[in-house]
Amino acid sequence: MKSYIVGVGMTKFEKPETRDWQYWDMAEEAGAAALADAGIPYELVEQVPVGYCFQPSTAGQRAAYELGLTGVPVYNVNNNCATGSTALMMARQFVAGGISDCVLALGFEKMKKGALGGGADGGDFGTSPVARHYGVMAAAHGFEMTPPTAQIFGNAAREHTERHGTTERQLAAVAAKNHRHSADNPYAQFRDVYETDEILAARTVHRPLTKLQCSPTSDGAAAALVVSERFVVEHGLHDKAVEIAGQAMATDTADSFASGSCIDVVGKPMSRAAARQAYEASGLGIEDVDVIELHDCFSVNELLTYEALGMCADGESGKLVESGATTHGGRWVVNPSGGLISKGHPLGATGLAQAAEITWQLRGEAGARQVPGARTGLAHNIGLGGAAVVTVLRKA
Repeated sequence: MKSYIVGVGMTKFEKPETRDWQYWDMAEEAGAAALADAGIPYELVEQVPVGYCFQPSTAGQRAAYELGLTGVPVYNVNNNCATGSTALMMARQFVAGGISDCVLALGFEKMKKGALGGGADGGDFGTSPVARHYGVMAAAHGFEMTPPTAQIFGNAAREHTERHGTTERQLAAVAAKNHRHSADNPYAQFRDVYETDEILAARTVHRPLTKLQCSPTSDGAAAALVVSERFVVEHGLHDKAVEIAGQAMATDTADSFASGSCIDVVGKPMSRAAARQAYEASGLGIEDVDVIELHDCFSVNELLTYEALGMCADGESGKLVESGATTHGGRWVVNPSGGLISKGHPLGATGLAQAAEITWQLRGEAGARQVPGARTGLAHNIGLGGAAVVTVLRKA
């Protein structure tokens, strides 16, 4: 059965500890906005998957209860940085499987200042779910006293440079593009514009990545209302409806670890696998896509994802961003929201915020950041540890 997004909402993404709110406040704001967007009362919602990483068990219920005490099932979802898109995938599966006609996917995060540790909880490496991933990194590159997530992605950038000649300016061009895009996004945590030279001159976090090439910790929430075709017809929602034409999740395979490469261990193979499955499910390819929101947790991951999605051959992603092919006026517009680097990255909300941006773009509701004539979009959300979700959306 077909499934459609008919309502989306999100809060402004904020620097942690700068706004006086609790996680249930932000979840209520985003969820209520999604329901209002669709013109649907919470009483019609049948199930609620809720994504977050940093709150305790059943925080999903605490958040959803602000929208209504209707007794519907609430599921607590934690899949590291791919948590939001995992909640969205659960909602789609409930609808596509004929179990429910109306499901609200909700994601939020209330974070602390500072860089993340080795896992979502920043805990001990010995028991971390990503210890195997960091073991691969340490064997190839050693371990430095820099933030672990920046370190593993920074080492992937070093490998890409060694293999393909990718330059520091090309990496910085990703961040310059996304900071430029965020200037037009009122939901973005950062809206300042930086030139490539300014990005290169910023404080180094883990060479070659500077601070302005790294996504920040953030507070915020996002939501999407997913419904069946029958629900769209019964409630007259065709003008609002954006079809989830294809969606797939992939997790790590032997290829992620066998090469000993950080490029593989941070998720390029599973991103490629998820993209292929999503293309097959939708009957569409990357050549059909107009606008993309992808997981630029660090500038290098945007380049790796270009290659994983089939936008260019392996090793050609630096040249692709440098050519202007991934900004307004180019072949695709990638991260018109500003992406994780500039819009922000509250883990549980990120994937749903991507879906919100694509939905607005395909409806023609994105304001100054609108991609003219956009009819098909793609969202890519990845979590180290690992999960990669690729969603292909098209205007109904």
